[in-house]
Amino acid sequence: MATAARRRFCRCACFCSQNLYVARYGLHLRFRDEQQLRRDYGPLLRSRGCVSSKDFQQLLEELEQEVGRRRRLGPESAARKALIASTYHPARPDVYCSLQDAALAPEFVAAAEYSGSPGADLEGLLQQLEIVSEEKRIYRVPVFSAEFCQALLEELEHFEQSDMPKGRPNTMNNYGVLMHELGLDEPLVTPLRERFLQPLLALLYPECGGGQLDSHRAFVVKYALGQDLELGCHYDNAELTLNVALGKAFTGGALYFGGLFQAPAALMEPLEVNHVVGQGILHRGGQLHGARPLGTGERWNLVIWLRASAVRNRLCPMCCQKPELVDDEGFGDGFTREESAVVDVCALT
Repeated sequence: MATAARRRFCRCACFCSQNLYVARYGLHLRFRDEQQLRRDYGPLLRSRGCVSSKDFQQLLEELEQEVGRRRRLGPESAARKALIASTYHPARPDVYCSLQDAALAPEFVAAAEYSGSPGADLEGLLQQLEIVSEEKRIYRVPVFSAEFCQALLEELEHFEQSDMPKGRPNTMNNYGVLMHELGLDEPLVTPLRERFLQPLLALLYPECGGGQLDSHRAFVVKYALGQDLELGCHYDNAELTLNVALGKAFTGGALYFGGLFQAPAALMEPLEVNHVVGQGILHRGGQLHGARPLGTGERWNLVIWLRASAVRNRLCPMCCQKPELVDDEGFGDGFTREESAVVDVCALT
């Protein structure tokens, strides 16, 4: 018998106490108890319209409910995924097949192949991408074929119209799909990360763990009249982000980018970027960004938060401290803990 190390994915304990979004006041808050909330945010909340005791009590109840929801998130998500896997009948079974090059834009395949080739360098790669902002290091690249975007949209709409349980993509988006719950992580998102994104991002963002990506959180967000229309300014719980426009026909909804969230005056003169169906925007997770209001139509986007435990194990991007690890389901929030496991060496020989 021998002892070998294995990794377990975790989340940081700050997930249940920090970066809690309150849309009504347009704020991300840290919350531990009522006294701390009043002390840290009293004047700011009053300036945003939280003025009466009733307003504050309603906010307090919302925050307590959100903390409870976050604590239940892992087990409830695992239960939804199991139910969907056992009872849901896809409209497009082909999108659940292992990712094929035919589903991807030729430019994307070529950029990934170049990135993994001997002698590849950043200068050569940038010739194959659109540089949206050299200063902010934001890039655009075609990702999916038009045919695959259409097939994926048909499947997503079919799931949306079903009676299957659905988890929220994140705390700021109320409409969309979690890819792992639908069963699309393993056949689609994981090979996309491992085979194509990792070599490309290793050249674009080496200091952000672009070559060490070992987990992700992927979800589709939907914007439509009468539903979510826009997205407030925020940064992602990720080292890097890919945002791919899937469709449909729409006006408005442009992305806007400021500076890194740690920088003073980070939203001065934001850069606006329009969506192009099938194409993806690559940016650092810490880049402040949001979405302008939708004008007409529907907009569906696949968002992949790309994570490198080698980077985030040192510093949680949400609380900016060494992470306090808590066991979680699946990839958790991309943090890892080494665990010892007893291995029967004789059985392996």
